[in-house]
Amino acid sequence: MMELTSKQRKILEKAAHDLQPVVIVGGAGVTEGVISMVANSLKAHELLKIKFNEYKDEKVELTQDICSQCNATLVRIIGNVAILYKEAEKKEDRKYSL
Repeated sequence: MMELTSKQRKILEKAAHDLQPVVIVGGAGVTEGVISMVANSLKAHELLKIKFNEYKDEKVELTQDICSQCNATLVRIIGNVAILYKEAEKKEDRKYSL
């Protein structure tokens, strides 16, 4: 996980503004399928939103768990939506210059 400055967070928040949540945490909670979907989406897009329909009280802990398992960085939690970022491995694949 990388540490983000406030300027980098603002850049990523602005980029995520028009994104729709890709992953939704429902009644089953954070399963292996959710972790796999987050990892694959981060690999493809670098930036994604996770919406919590259930487990809203535990969203901070669950998001931290997802980030640690996917080696992602939490940008921000706004309401019941978490914004995650993981820099692309190849420099030419990076969409956001931080």
